[in-house]
Amino acid sequence: MELTVFGATGGIGQEIVRQALGAGHRVTAVVRDPARLHVDGERLEVFRADLGDPAAVQSAVAGRDAVLSGLGARSRADAGVGTRLTRTVLGAMEAEGVRRLVVVSAAPVGPEAQDAGLLDRAARGVVSAVLKDIYADLRAMEAEIARSATDWTAVRPPRLQDKPLSGRYRTVIGGFPSKGRFIGRADVAHAMLAMTEDTGTVKQGVGVAY
Repeated sequence: MELTVFGATGGIGQEIVRQALGAGHRVTAVVRDPARLHVDGERLEVFRADLGDPAAVQSAVAGRDAVLSGLGARSRADAGVGTRLTRTVLGAMEAEGVRRLVVVSAAPVGPEAQDAGLLDRAARGVVSAVLKDIYADLRAMEAEIARSATDWTAVRPPRLQDKPLSGRYRTVIGGFPSKGRFIGRADVAHAMLAMTEDTGTVKQGVGVAY
């Protein structure tokens, strides 16, 4: 497939690029600073662009089969960036007729696991309170993609870890895995790539965790 990856220099974004290239896809990695992208390959195009420039973003998605996004606030001070930048991506996709979109969100944006215990509920409440601005941004981002004409999927991981790819994780469409408290960034990327071709995840939020 021909894929475009936004947020390609982030922890999940770089893993998406690396794994997509390994699977034989052609990848356009959209970055502001190419020096921060530590991945290379014959099928990789590094596309330098300011996501505040709609025309540049449109060129980055033209003719692609799918768009994957790791965009989001890296700190509370950045809250709002996910919604703003994703809005630009959605406009570019609509202009070019590109429909498939997979974005990374976060577990607290979606529903709890059906059998969530007291400890998990308490931890979720604390994290949601501490990072409320970031999660408000992600909720607004998900609302934007839900209103769009894209065939979207929002992937919702819990606490992220730097671990090698395992491929051993659980997913729940419209919910969240029981007692799923952690997941590695590489496995989030793996799940996002798999969902890109999974029609059962279209217009759904998907919880993913170990």
